[in-house]
Amino acid sequence: MLKTYALAALLLAGALPAAAQPAPTKIKLKTKGPAPTPAAPTLSQTYAALIQPADLRAHLTVVASDAFQGREAGQPGQKLAAEYLVKQLAEIGLQGPVSDSDNPYLQHFQLTHSTYAPGGYIKIGAQRYDYLKDWFSYGPMPSPFLTETASQPVFAGFGVEQGAYSDYAGLDVKDRDVVVMMGEPQDERGRKLLKPIGRKADYWESGLRKAALAKAHGARSIFLMTFAPTADFRKQTTELGESLREPAFSLPDPGPEIIDTVAENIPPGIGVYFTSQDLGLAMAGTTLNGLLSYVRALGRAGRPVPAGFQAPAAAIYLPQTQLPLTTENVLGFLEGSDKKDEVLVVSAHYDHLGVKHDTIYNGADDDGSGTVAVLALAKAFAQAKKDGYGPRRSILFVLMTAEEEGLFGSEYYTAHPVLPLASTIADLNIDMVGRTDRKHSAKRHFVCIVGSDKLSSELHAINEAANRDYTHLELDYHFNVPDEPEHIYYRSDHYNFARRKIPVIFYTTGEHANYHRATDDVEKIEFDKLAERAQLVFYTAWELANREGRIVVDSNKP
Repeated sequence: MLKTYALAALLLAGALPAAAQPAPTKIKLKTKGPAPTPAAPTLSQTYAALIQPADLRAHLTVVASDAFQGREAGQPGQKLAAEYLVKQLAEIGLQGPVSDSDNPYLQHFQLTHSTYAPGGYIKIGAQRYDYLKDWFSYGPMPSPFLTETASQPVFAGFGVEQGAYSDYAGLDVKDRDVVVMMGEPQDERGRKLLKPIGRKADYWESGLRKAALAKAHGARSIFLMTFAPTADFRKQTTELGESLREPAFSLPDPGPEIIDTVAENIPPGIGVYFTSQDLGLAMAGTTLNGLLSYVRALGRAGRPVPAGFQAPAAAIYLPQTQLPLTTENVLGFLEGSDKKDEVLVVSAHYDHLGVKHDTIYNGADDDGSGTVAVLALAKAFAQAKKDGYGPRRSILFVLMTAEEEGLFGSEYYTAHPVLPLASTIADLNIDMVGRTDRKHSAKRHFVCIVGSDKLSSELHAINEAANRDYTHLELDYHFNVPDEPEHIYYRSDHYNFARRKIPVIFYTTGEHANYHRATDDVEKIEFDKLAERAQLVFYTAWELANREGRIVVDSNKP
């Protein structure tokens, strides 16, 4: 599962406490007389029973072994893992659906691996502002300033646009560097000028949404001016120094893009930077008093007003080492029968964090557990087809790469699908389902359900019915509430399907003490619970693949 950062939560999006969830009701059933004779198993029960803990353990012992070196995207261990998964899908009897590849089971694409290099700066007049002191970038993005680059910044107020209110009206920011304030416009009484969007009263507090909007207007970069005193800003950058120097990945060609100002991930193709108050004021070409006068005038007018100051020329330099890396999604296809042109996607990511400081991060739960669950589902469905009970709709099993680096495998697949997205009915995504998280006792048999009701009420009902009729797990929805503070909905591969209006369910059991640590190993996996959770996904997939009608898209919850 993609990690998040405390600083991102602080600077990019204010998080609200998750809504309290009611305790599950316990019902005791009293029976009289002899127990009824068990009914014969249904077809779905027959094939769900093929998903067994021993098989899951056997696969995971290989996938999460030291031999695969933590499966970091683009590295030798990830290639070895891809070879293993291709072999399993081929032996199961699935087809390779990638027509333009040297291996029909592999969807190759390139990433850019960017590594910090010291010496970055912004010069305005005679004043120099150093990188990691007065400004920093956050997230996986290549620098557009590899050599000293002349810039004529554009000040765009709060950098927001909603209805008739637009900070970009009359501004040409194409291929330019935009400077905006954090926060939202307010009137003289401190009331927000813009109405809440959906459930999000603080919609434009997010720097990510401002970055996505600037990207939509063609900007090369956006500089987000914080109002914290410069001394506090510099203290934060010092404390975060090592994390801000970590190498980062990016997609050099993400393909057809959706401008998504709801997302909690940094949009590709634009530099996103935070500045100290001093640097932000200098780039805007004003003083703190001048900026406050502008904000007060805007509040009185209730709309954007001319700034009354002019951003000066600047020189920007942010060196990096940028290397291309090739990585691969692994795909297996099971063709349906009378509804074969409609496709259900079942997904997980097989990459992890690789080797850090000579220590292998094996990622048994994250997401070795989801990876082997997908293999088990593929085998069960393939066996059903061999026995003459194949699915009516086609099923595409996708094992994504580069999820840990920014959901890049699913971003690439959904931008370059091997089967039309218009024919894709849903994505069932499995990420970390082998453990018990901090919120549950070891005795509880549960799984967290995320996103099931956000686009399709039918999908939500189908999953609920599958659990009621077959697996009887505790379905935990605490990650599915509005403004959930960990932003789980945005942190795995299902999200790139959801943002393209394809219904999704994300199955997870949440974070635990070994999350993103070298101690996430096979011996800690609860294989009986992993099998139960995989069986729930199977039952839901069976219904989706075989029901008469395609599920409706009838909701759009943020």
